[in-house]
Formats: sequence, structure tokens, C-alpha cells
Amino acid sequence: SLMGMIMMASSRDLISIFVALELLSIPAYLMVAWRKRDPKSNEAGLKYYLMGVFASAVMLYGMSLLFGVSGTTVLSEIADSIEAGNGSSSVMTLGIVFVIAGFAFKVSAVPFHTWAPDVYEGAPTPVTAFLSVASKAAGFVALLALIFVGFYELSNIWEPLIWILAALSMTVGNLVALRQTNVVRLMAYSGVAQTGFMIAPLAVAGHSLTTGDQALSAIITYLAIYAAMNLGAFAVIITLARRTGSAEIDSFAGAFHFAPGLTVAMTIFLFSLAGIPPLGGWFAKFEVFRVLATSGETWGYLLAVVAAINSVIALFYYATIARKMWAEEPSENDLKNVEITPSLVSALAICVLVTLLFGIFPQLVARFTEVSLLAFAT
Repeated sequence: SLMGMIMMASSRDLISIFVALELLSIPAYLMVAWRKRDPKSNEAGLKYYLMGVFASAVMLYGMSLLFGVSGTTVLSEIADSIEAGNGSSSVMTLGIVFVIAGFAFKVSAVPFHTWAPDVYEGAPTPVTAFLSVASKAAGFVALLALIFVGFYELSNIWEPLIWILAALSMTVGNLVALRQTNVVRLMAYSGVAQTGFMIAPLAVAGHSLTTGDQALSAIITYLAIYAAMNLGAFAVIITLARRTGSAEIDSFAGAFHFAPGLTVAMTIFLFSLAGIPPLGGWFAKFEVFRVLATSGETWGYLLAVVAAINSVIALFYYATIARKMWAEEPSENDLKNVEITPSLVSALAICVLVTLLFGIFPQLVARFTEVSLLAFAT
């Protein structure tokens, strides 16, 4: 699966992108269904497989339309064909919409997110953490390559589609997360909402090359910070769920009494996901707002307002988990400390350090995520 992700990051051809996607996805289907005697794991694997195959079919049909119009599968040559005005614009539009829809499934954007909650809950939690970060990052890299290298000249087609996907993902993800009682399902819907924030800069990226550069950098910045805080949050969830035997939010009540270190780490990750300074998440969201607010487009301002409202909604359910862990009494009488292995300490230390450093010294991550469209295309 990792080989598929690496191949996808370097692919600039429709065929190699599709092969990389399948190389990424097929092992992921197997990993989700790893617990063969667990009905939930089997159900999750089957759902992920069936919906993944459907999304791949839609995307492959879109790619065939693009090939039929342009006569090539190389993204840069497709861009040249678009610029020259070759072929039917309606067929090209349909092909772009289908391809973006296929990758919207991979990054769990609304309305292509329906697989995420059941898969996240049914899969082994380490696999869930892998899918929520690595698989999503690979999907984003491919989506960025398609838009910036292949379809950039047709921003009037993909910008409105991305705007709708971003607004729906943020709103639906956060509103549904408010009603969750299982922390893994809550993190699934949180991931859907975070996807909305990540793709929001693309809604104005076609305004100019400068805005496109800023949008690309903002998305890569968000992905880097999101990887650290989300992996850290799942590491804490895995550890506490093993102790309590449940991933219900109520089972984490009073965690500060029996796992103070994990509670502090989880609080850092939760408030970073909410975008509270001085944690790394604030800079990720700041970059998104900066791109939307400086684009000079009305739709950019409107999406910034939607993002601001959703940031407040997200803070509510993140703070609810933190309040339960800090303020409530444990539901069990046994208050023995949670067993923490050296590997867990190392992983949490790295995630906490990265989350804090990127928030306090944002120039550290900004220095490595300043990517121009020209450099990305090559």
C-alpha cells in the first residue's frame, strides 16, 4: 500500500495514477478486514471494497473520456490539448467531474464519505490511523497533480465542484460528529470535516498563478500538520481503548486519574485539530483562511465564513472529549495506570513535539511547503 502511495506521488500519467491507486487500495481492503472472526471488521472490509470498486469504475470512465478527447494519458499533454481547445468541451467537463469524484471518495469528501465511519469503526484501530493519514495524503497528492498539472486551465469546471465538496464536507462532517458516542466514529467524521478544510484552497486556486501557488502550499502545510496531530490522537485512542475494552467516549471519562500523560497528549491533539493557538492546527487553518481571504473572489470570502463557523462547531465536540477526560470521574473502580510501552512513548513524543513546534515556530513547516506550480508539475 505504501508503494502505491509513493508511486502515486510521482505519477503524472492517468494510467500510472490508476495503477498506483489500485496498488494502494487492494491491500487496504485486506487490512480493514484483518480480524476475520469479527463481523464488524468483515462488514467494514466488504463495504470499503464495494464502494472502492465503484469509485474506481467512475474514475476510470472519466479517464477514458479524457483520453478520448485529448488522445493522450499524460497530464501535461492533456493540459496542452485543453489549452488548444481540442475536442468536445462537454465530454471534457464530464471526464473531469468523474475523475475528481473518484478521488473525492479516496479522501472521504462529502457526499463520497459514507464508507468512512463504518470502515474506521470496524477496522483494527492501527489500520484506521493508517487510512486516516497515509491513504488520505496519497489521495490528496494525486488530486493536486490532476488539477494543477492536467486541468488547471479549466478552473471554471473544477472550482465550483471543489467549493461544493469543501462546504459540504466541513458542514456535514462537523454536524454529524456532534451526535457520535463512539470516539473512532467521531474521528471519522472529524476526518471528513478536515478534508473540507484541506480542499477549500482549491476552490480559488484557479484565480491566478499566485493564488494557485498559495493554495498548493496551504494544502501541503495542512497535510503535514494533520498527519502529526491525527496520528497522535489515534495512538492515544488505541492505548485507552485497549485498557477500557471500548471505544465509547464515556469509557474515556476520568482518564486523567489513570493516564495523566495520555490525557495531556490527547488534549494537545484535540485542540490542535480544533485550530487553537499555539498548537500546530492553528497555522494550518490560518493558511487556508489566508488563501480564501486574499483571493479577491466573493466565493472565497463565503467559503471562509463557512470554514469559520465550522471551526467553532468542531471545537465543541473536541472540547467535550477533553472535558470528559479531565473533569469526570472514572466509570470503573479499578484505577490502575495504563501500560505504556517505549514505542508508544516515542510515537507520542514525536507527534506532540511536531504539533507544538509547528504551532510555535510555523516557519519550520512553511519553509518546506512553499511549492510552486512549476516545481509541482515537474
